[in-house]
Amino acid sequence: QVQLVESGGGLVQSGGSLRLSCAGSGRFGDYTMGWFRQAPGKEERDFVAAITYNSDTTYYSDSVKGRFTISRDNAESTVWLQMNDVRTDDAGVYSCAARGEYCSDSRSYKTARIYDYWGQGTQVTVSS
Repeated sequence: QVQLVESGGGLVQSGGSLRLSCAGSGRFGDYTMGWFRQAPGKEERDFVAAITYNSDTTYYSDSVKGRFTISRDNAESTVWLQMNDVRTDDAGVYSCAARGEYCSDSRSYKTARIYDYWGQGTQVTVSS
């Protein structure tokens, strides 16, 4: 089992940068980690980025590719999401999630329902 706590959200101007953190506990290094966004007024969580347990592979949604970077440090049990050139449609509640079992189809990592554990989320507000 792993517990996840996000931080780093806040108000950012369009075009600015923000760095989100997700601190984990337990066997953090065994898990693929993902970031998801729940946009205002929407129930579903949209995939943002994911990183395998050993950082050898990262995945991004098309909307954030080239602007956001996911990284992790298993020794610190932390995963980060560096958000650059933030846009107004990046706003929402960002949650990190952990997936224990390997997925043979990497597209699965972009699906919220396959993740085992979730943090409470951190709010990102973007001003134009």
